[in-house]
Amino acid sequence: MADMTSKGADDEENCRDSGGGVANSEGENQSCTLCSETSGNGGGFRLYLAKDLRIGLLFAGLAVSCLLLFNSTNPLKFFPTSYYSSIGAGSPVGRKVRSLDVVLKSAAMEDSRTVILTTLNDAWAEPDSVFDLFLESFRVGNGTRRLLDHLIVVALDKKAYDRCLAVHHHCFALTTKGMDFSSEAEFMSTDYLEMMWRRIDFLRVVLKKGYDFVFTDTDIMWLRSPFPHFYSDADFQIACDYYRFSAADKRNSPNGGFTYVRSNNRTVEFYKFWYESRKSFPGQHDQDVLNKIKSHNFLHYIGLQMRFLDTAYIGGFCQLSRDLNRVCTMHANCCVGLDNKIHDLSALLDDWRKYMASGTGGWSVPKACRGSFGRPHKPHKHDLFWRR
Repeated sequence: MADMTSKGADDEENCRDSGGGVANSEGENQSCTLCSETSGNGGGFRLYLAKDLRIGLLFAGLAVSCLLLFNSTNPLKFFPTSYYSSIGAGSPVGRKVRSLDVVLKSAAMEDSRTVILTTLNDAWAEPDSVFDLFLESFRVGNGTRRLLDHLIVVALDKKAYDRCLAVHHHCFALTTKGMDFSSEAEFMSTDYLEMMWRRIDFLRVVLKKGYDFVFTDTDIMWLRSPFPHFYSDADFQIACDYYRFSAADKRNSPNGGFTYVRSNNRTVEFYKFWYESRKSFPGQHDQDVLNKIKSHNFLHYIGLQMRFLDTAYIGGFCQLSRDLNRVCTMHANCCVGLDNKIHDLSALLDDWRKYMASGTGGWSVPKACRGSFGRPHKPHKHDLFWRR
């Protein structure tokens, strides 16, 4: 597979098809000349061999020319249609046109232009890791299996993309030039920050294309549909680590791992402002910057309506949604360490299965995640970017 790189989210809309190359037959002519000029014992055999060689090279040249001509009209025939790269010099994949539009259209809900988005890298894509638990939650949740038809997995590296293709039907590859998001990265490292901001810019492009979306981290378990609990008059809705005030009160502690955003001019401008604000707060990730700009006058100027989601429905390990009759999603937030997350999310799904079978029950988690920030943990060789 050719290397795939990306300069920026907007570049996807401007990429172009590339033409084929031109075969060089200079080497072929030299070989035939040397062979035909051979004399002495065995010269007849060499001339016979030279003739066969010329014929063979002629057919090989025709085959290569036909292949190049075919690729000039369909340069992406041999590459997955949902791979995206905006520049990718020398790579046919880098010339894919509007592949994001195809994926969005195929996954959008029929009665609205709404999709569910999550990001994935090699770290969480391994079998029996967080990605498997994420998909399993949709299958064991109450009425959530159908939502898998609208889930787009945005893969950040080739291994994650290949894994997605093996288990899911809406996969999209998003890579960043010069960055490899497949290996371990520490919380707040340069690679971690680059990925976080790359994602914000990508989500702006989705909004600009006219699609509403729910963005969900992969360590969020979907147990019921959250859509009935979204506000009809809000542009941007976000989960909370701690929900202590009203839905409109900006003193709540937002968590960017779960958002519901409607596509309109206000949200496009907001995401652009959010992304550009990283320059004013260097070295800080998207969630910290959001906390700093959520009361900015610019949001009032564009008329953005922001709402914070109650942890009773959109819960997590920071502030548990204790009523299993109301909970919709549960996030392994306030937790670091891949093994800790896998342990507690597995236990959470076991608790949910027991509840679904009996109609009663409660959470046995967090356990491994409790206090994980305050104690040393052995990093998994493929730990993802711990941010929440």
